[in-house]
Amino acid sequence: MKFDTKLLHAGHNPKEHQMCINVPIYPTTAFDFDDVQRGADLFDLKVEGDIYTRLSNPTNNILEKRLAELEGGVGALCFSSGQAATTAAILNITNTGDEVVAASTLYGGTCNLFSSTFKKLGINVKFAKGEEPEDFEREITDKTRCVFIELLSNPALNIIDIEKLADVAHSHGIPLIVDNTIPSPYLCRPIEWGADIVVHSTTKYISGHGNAMGGAIIDSGNFKWGVNGGGKYPELTTPDESYHGIVYTETFGRAAYIVKARAQILRDMGACPSPFNSYLTLSGLETLSLRMQKHCDSALKIAKWLENNPSISWVNYPGLKSSKYYELAQKYTPKGCSSIVGFGLKGGAKAGEKFINSLTIPIHTTNIGDTRSIITYPYLTTHRQLSDEQKIACGVTDDFMRFSVGLEDVDDIIEDLDRAIRLSQC
Repeated sequence: MKFDTKLLHAGHNPKEHQMCINVPIYPTTAFDFDDVQRGADLFDLKVEGDIYTRLSNPTNNILEKRLAELEGGVGALCFSSGQAATTAAILNITNTGDEVVAASTLYGGTCNLFSSTFKKLGINVKFAKGEEPEDFEREITDKTRCVFIELLSNPALNIIDIEKLADVAHSHGIPLIVDNTIPSPYLCRPIEWGADIVVHSTTKYISGHGNAMGGAIIDSGNFKWGVNGGGKYPELTTPDESYHGIVYTETFGRAAYIVKARAQILRDMGACPSPFNSYLTLSGLETLSLRMQKHCDSALKIAKWLENNPSISWVNYPGLKSSKYYELAQKYTPKGCSSIVGFGLKGGAKAGEKFINSLTIPIHTTNIGDTRSIITYPYLTTHRQLSDEQKIACGVTDDFMRFSVGLEDVDDIIEDLDRAIRLSQC
């Protein structure tokens, strides 16, 4: 099946769900084991099946299968939020004393997770001082367990060369994890460029309607944990005593990583998605290609208009030919560069407050990827907890506006922006 067909059909067979054309919601906490032996086999991971919604649920399972198909992975696992998915993706292959090398231009919440919470757990995250593959390589040591980046980072929109960075990571026997939230699999499939694990905040474009929190991990199945890792991943290659000594790489082969994430990390963290949220996400996912293309087309038109506005000091959108990321955007996201446009408003914070308060169409909040246009002032919201140094590294200055372009008529959006910009300069 091609991409648009997968959006509607992947992972769902009506014959397995009482002939329901639409994906049913399974609002249950637990499932009947039928007999004692089947219950024992389920808990020993000898057979597939649902035990408890904290581990799996038929509605959640369909979303997972669909996301795996869309990203080209061997399996997927859904969570209650994107932050929970990112946390699980790292914890699945790290222990106290291990290190992670990450891009410095990450979403503020991810920066806090990496620099603060993981530090308390004894996992040290080193932020690359630059965007080139060699900048990441300089931070890699024998304690490094993975490299983590965002494609079209939030909110700086930088693009790191996935293909080259994957080669660097693999040369050191470690996987590359890519947060693909902003492009979505419609614009880019990082696994095709060498990424080993993909994470999403499905709250954003995957769902697309601002009505359901969620997150996901997709496992490429390509990284050979026992061979490539050279003994760095005992969690996957040695017996797990909590499952009577099962060895994930031996029992589950290419799916070892994603099975362990479910059977151990999700089991113990408990950050499972609600079946109702998965249902809403599946409903939104069906129109992903239609939504994303309009997001991209409208965002590019708005970015070009902003470039020519005398009250705007700078515009950041990789789809602009003036962007330093333009060539990489043509390589990795040739259909478009998603919905976020960053720009600097002359007059700084004072003008910014007037600007935001004068808008009538965009909503002032911190989400992105909604059907509705959203304006965010990252300096005082999403990146507020970061130090000044971290804010600068993320590209967040006091004049920076993050605009997530919605599905409204683009000319209406431009007219509203124009009026609010003029009022901000008074």
